[in-house]
Amino acid sequence: MKILVILLLPIIMALLSLLIRNNKLRAIITSLGSLLGLICSISLGYQYLFVYSPITLFNLIYVDALSLFFVFTISVVAAAAALYSQGYIEQELEKRLLTLKQAKYYYILFNLFVFSMLLVTVVNNLGLMWVAIELTTLLSAFLVGFHNTKNSVEAAWKYIIICSVGIILALLGTIFFSYAFLFATGFKSLNWTELMAQAAKLDPNLVKIAFIFILVGYGTKAGLAPMHTWLPDAHSQAISPISALLSGVLLKTAIYAILRYSLIVNLCVGSAFSSHLFILFGMLSLIVSAGFVLVQKDIKRLLAYSSLEHIGIIIFGFGVGGPLGIYGALLHIFNHAVTKSLLFFGAGNIVNEFASHNMRQMRGALKALPFTGFMVLIGLFALAGFPPFSVFFSEFMILMAAFTQNHFILGGALLLLIVIVFSALIYHFSRVLFGEKPKGMATANEPFVGKMAFGFLLVFILIVGWSAPFFLSGLIEAAADVWRGM
Repeated sequence: MKILVILLLPIIMALLSLLIRNNKLRAIITSLGSLLGLICSISLGYQYLFVYSPITLFNLIYVDALSLFFVFTISVVAAAAALYSQGYIEQELEKRLLTLKQAKYYYILFNLFVFSMLLVTVVNNLGLMWVAIELTTLLSAFLVGFHNTKNSVEAAWKYIIICSVGIILALLGTIFFSYAFLFATGFKSLNWTELMAQAAKLDPNLVKIAFIFILVGYGTKAGLAPMHTWLPDAHSQAISPISALLSGVLLKTAIYAILRYSLIVNLCVGSAFSSHLFILFGMLSLIVSAGFVLVQKDIKRLLAYSSLEHIGIIIFGFGVGGPLGIYGALLHIFNHAVTKSLLFFGAGNIVNEFASHNMRQMRGALKALPFTGFMVLIGLFALAGFPPFSVFFSEFMILMAAFTQNHFILGGALLLLIVIVFSALIYHFSRVLFGEKPKGMATANEPFVGKMAFGFLLVFILIVGWSAPFFLSGLIEAAADVWRGM
């Protein structure tokens, strides 16, 4: 089964990383394994689009279009991050910022972290999904505090504590859903397929309470405001390839969990309940992010608050609903994943070159790092929603969904907040990229594999901007059908 190959590959690569002594070989194997995982996810996606039937295995694995869309998105970012890690880790070793032992642990944790995120999206049992999400927290916490500095260790502990509080709330919500199923059927089960089959029979009041716990609990892991306070610290202190994984796909796995539960809620109490909550938390996240991006000094914290904005846009899209809103929200999940990963790669190179996170100490990045600077400039306009890049089209769909469904005030507010964040990003990054580089700073020799990682992500940003390929558009349409219960 291809799904087992996808799950086993990162485990095998983690074991090989433990056994292999040569760091370059370890890095190459991780890159090749991640690429093979991506190929398998594409193959499995095509198989689903032609058969249009969910994949089940031992009643533990359940993979439909929604699962496959997230598996594909995780696989794309993981492949890019593995490729980028080759050059990045070698540079860290050359500068003696890492030891060979730490580099070995990095690749072990990297692969296990990817495995945990993939596991979230394919398990049928909602209790196991909770375990998998907790596993993503524990594994990624080591990667947040990887440099073992005061700030990174503090960020890791803050991440663990806040997300653990959230995960406890999610556990309570999971228990409430289990009780709702028990009261309705007389049987105990946390399998999503069984809860969906009996969703109309569940107690509406108990389901509403349970979903609030789920939304707040997993919303903490997704970085929704006001539960987002761990996010800027963790994203800014994590090693840069991991920052890309955290922002690009980890936040999305928590959204996946929320979506799975909301499908049950919609069948039980109607879609209005979850839609109103999604719009509320989405707009709150946008407002908070717009305020913080204006005053940021740290380049990676700036990108972290931008992630908060885009998570808000995604949740808002699911809230307004409709064909445009759902398609746009799903497309935005992918677009934000590849675009933000590219920018975190660029920010990592800039931080290493200038030996600082403070944007006020950075000037002339385009001259100091010509390739990275150019990629960051493109990524900046893409992230800000500038046409013809991919983010523009998904944001446009969500805006049109709001206006066509007569949410004129909300649509106007969304547009205003997007413009504020766009202006702030342009202002901050223009100061970093342009001007003269510091005296005595030579033009950096950038690793070729790092350039490949940038180019790999840029292809998706440009292609999806013009027209989503059949595979991606078909997968999104099929995932939207799952959301609509078709």
